[in-house]
Amino acid sequence: MTALGTGFTRSRCWLHAHPLAMDAALACAVLVTMVTGSFADPHGGTGGPTFGTRTPGVLSLVLMTLASGALVLRRRRPMAVLAFTGVVTLVELVAGDPPSPVAMSAVIALYTVASRTDRPTTWRVGLLTMTGLTAAAMCFGSGPWYSQENLGIFAWTGIGATAGDAVRSRRAFVDAIRERAERAERTREEEARRRVAEERLRIARDLHDVVAHHIALVNVQAGVAAHVMDKRPDQAKEALAHVREASRSALNELRATVGLLRQSGDPEAPTEPAPGLAVLDQLLDTFRHAGLPVEVARPDKGVSAPLPAAVDLAAYRIIQEALTNVQKHAGPHARAEVSVVRVGSSAEVTVIDNGGGTASAGDGREAGGGGHGLTGMRERVTALGGTLTTGPRYGGGFRVHAILPFTERTGERTVENA
Repeated sequence: MTALGTGFTRSRCWLHAHPLAMDAALACAVLVTMVTGSFADPHGGTGGPTFGTRTPGVLSLVLMTLASGALVLRRRRPMAVLAFTGVVTLVELVAGDPPSPVAMSAVIALYTVASRTDRPTTWRVGLLTMTGLTAAAMCFGSGPWYSQENLGIFAWTGIGATAGDAVRSRRAFVDAIRERAERAERTREEEARRRVAEERLRIARDLHDVVAHHIALVNVQAGVAAHVMDKRPDQAKEALAHVREASRSALNELRATVGLLRQSGDPEAPTEPAPGLAVLDQLLDTFRHAGLPVEVARPDKGVSAPLPAAVDLAAYRIIQEALTNVQKHAGPHARAEVSVVRVGSSAEVTVIDNGGGTASAGDGREAGGGGHGLTGMRERVTALGGTLTTGPRYGGGFRVHAILPFTERTGERTVENA
């Protein structure tokens, strides 16, 4: 039973892969059916149709052969095949006495047209075929116009057109489902690529903030240690201690960030929480130890309630990057001031410096300075739907001002003033 089912499946697949051979087999089956039906007499006896009481003529055999042979090309030229089989059927209905069932070929041709064209075409062609063949049978048939053979032609042509239209509708429905599935798969792939790109960009920003901040502190403290090593060894030891602390912090944050890139099954990544304003004082202490005086403005409307996690992290990173830029670009005598204020449904972060009184105009923090600090801050603020304003201060120094809304992102608005 299994072998029989397997053989049937293989034969079906082969026929679908070779449609011309399938149509040739169909044409042969239709020819055999029409020839067999031409020997039957529907009015042969009182008990019903009889078989073998009549014999088809030579013209009928020729017409049946031509009509069935045309079905081999029904997929390639459906309209032409329908027209040919319709004409052959009309000739048989007029000349045959009684006519042979050549109309079967026209029914199959009409089914093919209906399954391969649109519905309006099916209606027009179907009505024309049904009306023409039925009228010819009624006018030229040997029996009365209301005979069951004439009604049978009308019914079978209607069934052929309806069945073909149903097959076409089902094929279109299946194609639409397949197209939607393919579109959904492409959308999922594009969404996955977009999320991967966003996550990659976020990790790149975090790595830049961590490395730039801590390496800048290490560089400053190492320079101080080298400068006072001979004359003030105690101060050099203190500077080296700060170098060690800054490098340890950098390694811890890098480990936490790189841990996000681990695959399943890898050793567990560190679970330290992301930095935020709760550890702002520790961040400012690292800059103070590096020799940058930093003041914190704490107005009455300062941040008292916890901020959303994304806003909290963005505010921390913006302050970290802004102070790192002050450390690198503002000159040896610069001072900085940090302010975080909660205004309604947003937080305002401001970092200003005096630029040492000399180095603000060309300190390298402009958009064309070649670094990624301002770009990273801008991307963070834009991701939250906020605004970022950066630029020199009147009278010297530099100012970074970010507005971070608590609500979901509603648009991308980033402003940078010269």
